Amino acid sequence: MNPWGFRADWLELSDLVLDIDPTTLERRPVDVGHVHDVLTAQGNPWGARILASLPTDGRGSYAPAAVDALLVRCHLELQRLALELQQGARTRDRLRGLLPWVRERVEGPIRIVDVGCGIGYVLRWLAAWGELGSDVELIGCDFNLALLEEARRLARADGLSVTFLHADAFRLGVQAHVFLSTGVLHHIPAEGLAGFFGAQVAAGALAFHHADFQASPLAPVGAWVFHQARMREPLARHDGILSAIRAHSADTLLSAARAAAPAGQVEHVGSRVVPWLPVPRAMHAVVVRT
Repeated sequence: MNPWGFRADWLELSDLVLDIDPTTLERRPVDVGHVHDVLTAQGNPWGARILASLPTDGRGSYAPAAVDALLVRCHLELQRLALELQQGARTRDRLRGLLPWVRERVEGPIRIVDVGCGIGYVLRWLAAWGELGSDVELIGCDFNLALLEEARRLARADGLSVTFLHADAFRLGVQAHVFLSTGVLHHIPAEGLAGFFGAQVAAGALAFHHADFQASPLAPVGAWVFHQARMREPLARHDGILSAIRAHSADTLLSAARAAAPAGQVEHVGSRVVPWLPVPRAMHAVVVRT
């Protein structure tokens, strides 16, 4: 059910207002007129109204400081969502199932790398409560430096041992044994998923765990209800609904994972809250041993 007229091929507002060169990680100006034209072509007046109040730099681009402050606020609200969905505990449980298998194949520290970690909620939860073992190193990577600085601030405040890097997670120059992500997959088009998973295989991953919103007819309505009740930022509400609409099906994720790791063990975690009720879980995950 999608009463808002959103389409799965639309970009979220958070993707429109920030432009990072994927090679150099340098920030590029975002032209206000271009974003307005994109939203107008999509027929998305709600998104246009949300961004109309975002300050500019006086030269026709969004002011970087204003964009950074807005995205940090939205990610702090997303942290509340992750907390209520127990995403830290769910990730810990899957990692505890993977780590014995990884330890059989690794000498020395096991590096767990969070791709697109944002403000690092899952890694910080794991550092505080995960009890994964003294041989585990937690590393978060993101292209957004403002989110990383907030992640570092929050980790320091709690005295947590987590490393946050402004880097491409697949070009760290060190062995990454397990990759994970939360809420990243829906940002990738279906045709790009096999390449995303394949980059992890090429980087030497022994396993990966990627959690995202679970696609279902009820997901957009559920996302609307939750975000109206829990989120204060209009951009977070808008993007939360669009995230549910853009979410990939289990079949799409599994097909891409099998294409990237044809010899691997591929598993889907999620499905229904109660097996005999047609109520899906909010999140699901694809778990692969390469």
